[in-house]
Amino acid sequence: FVSLPQVPPFLVRKVFTQIFSFINVQLFNSLLLRRECCSFSNGEYVKAGLAELEHWCYRATDEYAGSAWDELKHIRQAIGFLVIHQKPKKTLDEISHDLCPVLSIQQLYRISTMYWDDKYGTHSVSPEVISNMRVLMTEDSNNPVSNSFLLDDDSSIPFSVDDISKSMQQIDISDIEPPPLIRENSGFVFLLPPPE
Repeated sequence: FVSLPQVPPFLVRKVFTQIFSFINVQLFNSLLLRRECCSFSNGEYVKAGLAELEHWCYRATDEYAGSAWDELKHIRQAIGFLVIHQKPKKTLDEISHDLCPVLSIQQLYRISTMYWDDKYGTHSVSPEVISNMRVLMTEDSNNPVSNSFLLDDDSSIPFSVDDISKSMQQIDISDIEPPPLIRENSGFVFLLPPPE
């Protein structure tokens, strides 16, 4: 991982956190909207990609990656559901509390009913679990917050000017060599170090 000395590490962390958040929303919403994405083999494919991102976070260290990996929790848990074996033996409690605690009942229901195994021919969760999910969704239907199963895309990267000023290092501009294009252009002569 190459760092840029002029860019504060906290800002790099914020950017990567936002990028991973965007990846999470896009992949997760695609999974919930397109049945072809809810297959066992697609789960294996995305799981391999997530493993590469996890490895990148490890190599980039906390200084630059920060909590970016945590931003992928929805897609990580959904993919965990897609690739887990013996789904019909899982109880609703195991699925909602152990395997996918951040997913809502609506999201779990959607993934469970759209799941198909194009590789081994295995089945989704039991009809009893699906029925229990329906009951919980009916009870939840009065709660306006729970009516949407899709994630919202928040493209903001919250930080203050104070955060930037605290993290900035003093840079001596005379230590920075201008690129050739600027050195050769007479309009930028003021950027060149004075002749000795």
